[in-house]
Amino acid sequence: MAAGVITVGVVEDHPLYRVALAGLLDAAPDFVVCTVAGSVAEFATTRRCPHCLVLLDMRLPGVQGAAAVRAVTGLGHRVLVLSAETGRSEVRGAMAAGAAGYLAKSADADEILRGLRQVAAGHRYASATLAPVLTDDRAGRGAGPELSDREIDVLSWLAAGERDEDIARTLKISVRTVRSYLDRIRDKTGLRRRSALTRYAIEHGVADFAASSRRLSA
Repeated sequence: MAAGVITVGVVEDHPLYRVALAGLLDAAPDFVVCTVAGSVAEFATTRRCPHCLVLLDMRLPGVQGAAAVRAVTGLGHRVLVLSAETGRSEVRGAMAAGAAGYLAKSADADEILRGLRQVAAGHRYASATLAPVLTDDRAGRGAGPELSDREIDVLSWLAAGERDEDIARTLKISVRTVRSYLDRIRDKTGLRRRSALTRYAIEHGVADFAASSRRLSA
């Protein structure tokens, strides 16, 4: 097999989505699909690559959830979860069970491939939207009830030192939208300067959100 090619197993019980994932990987020049299965049991008996990276759903027939992650990692595979389940207990449970990354099924094709490449390179990966789930609930961080979730996203990246253009790219929104959120944050907090907003973010536990997201995707 050519150097730099990533072998991937797909464990997904929905036939159409399973075929779509296999097609996505087949179309990418640096991926080879080695096993496609509808359950952990099927994967364990049909896998052709002993140490391939596995793209794993959480809702499966038979073994599922964190137990599915443990079963697959126990076979010697790194796991990137791709699931519709994005609650705190599901995400934290999967990561605690040994998953190297976690993506929601709302992730687009580019993010799925990016996540697989990161995990194959030995890193951990999670969408920025899942970072709060993997650290603390936003409500418990003292961010201030007057700020919406999206405003907290923007404020956290500002506190991390990112420019408006970088925040827009990370959150997949326009620079104009970022600045609109910043105007709202300034109106709500009464703070105008970026340095003051950064202090506010640190004092209210918001600044660690962007830092945790960076660690997960680095």
